Amino acid sequence: MKQSGIFAVGAVFAAMAAPATAGEVTITVTDLRSTEGVVRACMTAKEDVFPKCIKDPASHRTVVPAGEAVTIRFTGVEPGSYAIALLHDENDNGKADRALGMMPKEGYGFSRDAKVRMGPPKFKDAVFDHGAVAQDLTITMRYFL
Repeated sequence: MKQSGIFAVGAVFAAMAAPATAGEVTITVTDLRSTEGVVRACMTAKEDVFPKCIKDPASHRTVVPAGEAVTIRFTGVEPGSYAIALLHDENDNGKADRALGMMPKEGYGFSRDAKVRMGPPKFKDAVFDHGAVAQDLTITMRYFL
């Protein structure tokens, strides 16, 4: 390996080990049933668009590969109240697949591990406060089928 390649690898590991900084929300996703597909994440401060925060242009959104360990980091997060929704999009088709039009076939998770009853949780059940310091959250992926 060339010397520049060694430095590049070292830089990647240093970035991975770097502590979170103010304005960051780091999410550790647990209990994925497979490494297939991707995990889609969105974080919004708007109650009226949760959990489909695509309608919030100020929301934080990302897509990461599914894996044994999944960590999602949102940077530049202003202090406020937020809720996070995750989807384990196992077939990477960009949507939450459902059986019989209503039962989720793929994994889902919400901040505060808010429970799903006859539909997604309300914003108030998933909301958390983010201050000026970095914040670490853990969200458990759940599967209905």
